[in-house]
Amino acid sequence: MTDQLRAVREFILERNSTMDTVSDDLDLIDSRAINSLAFVEFIFLLEELTGDSIDPEDLDLDDFRTLKAIEARFFTQEAVR
Repeated sequence: MTDQLRAVREFILERNSTMDTVSDDLDLIDSRAINSLAFVEFIFLLEELTGDSIDPEDLDLDDFRTLKAIEARFFTQEAVR
């Protein structure tokens, strides 16, 4: 696990006191681990971690659905453009 993904996991756990863990395959949207109120703050976190601004028009909700999807979209070598 990268430090970036660890920061994402900590962000989610800090905002969900009833959760003990966040599995890589947990659907973060359906489980409401990331809700609409936290979503903007979450985007800011991703921008901080990647060092790039994120254009909302380039995003798909599935980019945020699981930790695996977040890692693939924002933190893998292919994601760095």
